[in-house]
Amino acid sequence: MPDIRGSQPGDKWNFEDIYDVDVFMKSMEGVVRVVKDLPTRISTRNIAAVKVPNRVTEDYIAEHVEPIYRTKGSIRLGTYFPSINMRKAGKKGDTDSVACLAMFGSLELQPEMHEVVDSMVERLRTLSRNSDGQFIAVDLRVEMLNKKGCQNSDIDGEKSCYNAQEIAVFLRQIGFDKDTTVYVTESRWDSSLDSLKDLFPKTYTKEAIMPADKKKKFLDSEFEKVIDFYVSAESDVFVPAISGLFYANVVGKRIGSGKTRILVPATSASASNFLSPYVSNKNHFAYSCYC
Repeated sequence: MPDIRGSQPGDKWNFEDIYDVDVFMKSMEGVVRVVKDLPTRISTRNIAAVKVPNRVTEDYIAEHVEPIYRTKGSIRLGTYFPSINMRKAGKKGDTDSVACLAMFGSLELQPEMHEVVDSMVERLRTLSRNSDGQFIAVDLRVEMLNKKGCQNSDIDGEKSCYNAQEIAVFLRQIGFDKDTTVYVTESRWDSSLDSLKDLFPKTYTKEAIMPADKKKKFLDSEFEKVIDFYVSAESDVFVPAISGLFYANVVGKRIGSGKTRILVPATSASASNFLSPYVSNKNHFAYSCYC
């Protein structure tokens, strides 16, 4: 079973801390053999570690991975993301079906975390009873907005990050009224979110809607990112205030479930320009997996 590394040095979890092991192993049957623990004959070795970028080609594997495997007999792969680009390749490769299975068909939350996500989504829908139970999820994290990359525009002059005030104006501009329920991925309330709450009073963070008995374990932890991912995937509308890998991965999950109302703020006043290019151009990798 793989282990999971967080964004900070030393952050490490067992696979079963987040995902359902039985579902994962069953999904891999006939594709790759999975064991829960390393056999003794392998665990005692000094296993070679190989860093591999996500979505590599077979040529890359043959050149950079296979020679080490043949020499060492055992290797430990560490995956990293050199780019946030999740657009599908122009030519469908032989490994696409395996990549699709790994990305969209093998992972299901372990029961306790699944229960937390379900209870939060149910709470948001209850709070949205005046709007048919629909709610918006906004990926808006204050610490990310303060980073240098969010202060600049891209080569086309478009911004890659939007603050709470800009998101509030955007949502009102495209027709959402003050009774709309909004979930933001910020953990706890921050004063910078007040401008969003001024226009949308029913704006909530995890702290406000997470079951009280689960906050100690799941609030202010790396588990939050997993929870945010699944809540954002379940929302009726998703708005990424921050362009990045989280946005790209949520889009992929939503495409698979047909939830393609993904609205990206833009300086243009034309509402047709707000639909995520991943969806309007159907160029996300997930479209290689779902017909």
